[in-house]
Amino acid sequence: MRLPDKHGTWLNMAEIELSVLAGQCLDRRLPDRTTLERQVAAWEAERNGQHRTIDWCYTTADARINLKRLYPAIHD
Repeated sequence: MRLPDKHGTWLNMAEIELSVLAGQCLDRRLPDRTTLERQVAAWEAERNGQHRTIDWCYTTADARINLKRLYPAIHD
């Protein structure tokens, strides 16, 4: 997993990676722990080799509109 860019948190990225792992690697029955570990290690190596990044499209301005009740009003 790559480090987060200036707009994302490490927790967001971890959740996204775990979701991708679940969809691409853990979406089937695996017979034992050894197979699970081998499959996850292979998935991780391939995923890291792709140098994937996350394009954060949700801006602070969007958050202020959609989550207005959670942001304090700033008055000059």
